Amino acid sequence: MAGGKLTPRQKMINLMYLVFIAMLAMNMSKEVLSAFGLMNEKFESANNTSKQTNEQMLAALDAKAAEAKGEFAVAAATAHKVEAATKKFYAFVETIKAEVLNGVEVNEKTGKLDYEAMDKADNLDNSLFNGDGYSKRGNEVIAAIETYKTEMKSALGNEKKYSAILNEIIKKFDLADVANKEGLKDKYLNYHFKGFPAVASLAKLSAWQNDAKKGESDVISAALGKAAVQAASYSNYQAIVVLEKNAYFQGENVKGKVVLGRYDENTKPTSFQGPGRLENGQAVISLTAGSVGEQTINGSFSFLEDGKTIPLPFKGNYVVVPRPNSATISADKMNVVYRGVANPMTISFAGVANNKVKASAPGMSGSDGKYVLKPGAGNSVMVSVSATLPDGKVVTDKKEFRIKGIPAPTGKIRGEVSASGSKSNLEVCTITADLIDFDFPVKAQVTQFTIKVPGQPSKVVSGSKMDAAAKSAIAKASKGDVVSIFDIKAKFVGGAEGQLVKQISPCSFEIK
Repeated sequence: MAGGKLTPRQKMINLMYLVFIAMLAMNMSKEVLSAFGLMNEKFESANNTSKQTNEQMLAALDAKAAEAKGEFAVAAATAHKVEAATKKFYAFVETIKAEVLNGVEVNEKTGKLDYEAMDKADNLDNSLFNGDGYSKRGNEVIAAIETYKTEMKSALGNEKKYSAILNEIIKKFDLADVANKEGLKDKYLNYHFKGFPAVASLAKLSAWQNDAKKGESDVISAALGKAAVQAASYSNYQAIVVLEKNAYFQGENVKGKVVLGRYDENTKPTSFQGPGRLENGQAVISLTAGSVGEQTINGSFSFLEDGKTIPLPFKGNYVVVPRPNSATISADKMNVVYRGVANPMTISFAGVANNKVKASAPGMSGSDGKYVLKPGAGNSVMVSVSATLPDGKVVTDKKEFRIKGIPAPTGKIRGEVSASGSKSNLEVCTITADLIDFDFPVKAQVTQFTIKVPGQPSKVVSGSKMDAAAKSAIAKASKGDVVSIFDIKAKFVGGAEGQLVKQISPCSFEIK
């Protein structure tokens, strides 16, 4: 543009135009960069949670395998292969993230990365690409993904139980060329990373790790479920002590039965030794509960098999507890109660019928063990309980619960935190505020939001849909622009009207 047979003046004008375009390209919205940073924080938080959960589930599966062997042992072997493949791939992605963060400093005030300064793509561009092709490092990334998929296929094999999980992993890590915004085929890494801001690449890599951890979690869950079904189908016979209650007051009669696990008319014992008598193939127990603590019931059945007497010993335990003097009070959904919503609660006294138990607190209603608490002002609420025992005595107890406000909603556009599509699609999108993982029938209705199109002034929009001013700004957006939606305002509906809505997180939309 600044070369050829042009006048010096025209060359200077053209050069200034190029500089102006470069400055516009570099001036990416700080809100967009921060939004990517927040996305990365959510991914990393989810990854840490998944890591702990997967370790706990795998430990449970190993314990089952040690106890029951059989299908649990096979399932545990599969899960460990998947764990090893996921761990190796996760660690490799961590090395790429380290390259992205090379030279990036942590903000001393917030203790976080300075997302607004992570608008350059130099680190990964120099590392992964060599002209239009991949560098040695870029080929290593492709090889690592292929190795991960191969190891997952080897671990899961052709087992039907895992086929949907494996297909999802293969789909998420499909390395085929991708059609870009001009409809031309682009190499996988070029499409996802080349020229992208460092903070966007960091979020993408964290999403890779999240996909891998989710696949690992799905496999372990499926392995546990499959092994449990197989174990439940075993035809093991054993003697089982079945008591009317597991715990008794001092002086009560302990009643129950001792039966075979697969009791039927053809498996009647010929004799029984223990605290009771035989009735219709079952041993009916009757004795008096002793001192407080664990007690043992034991004895043996005898039955005929092929003309031989086969003994089958049994042993069971029951616990004698003192008469109750405290209540069991628990919130069905949370360890706290939430202001402005109906919090269901189950309240009972051990050994006392629910119709003999009464509970009270400011904002509480209900009976027969099922209550609803709708707390008002303050930071805590006291629940008081009284129970009438079988002998007519009344015992009381109370417990304090913390009161919390409804958590902050998550801003979404078209149901996503980060969406993409055409300008016409953006113009008709609805902005929502979702209460993620909040187990109450409360919704947040968006009443106002601010939209920022790169190169255009911010527009404040009333309601949850784009108005004329917003659509006018969107019409001036270019392909590749990331439109930010922030400063979202909302009100609660569905039972929490009048409650304060906490700050709602932003969302974004990329123009394709």
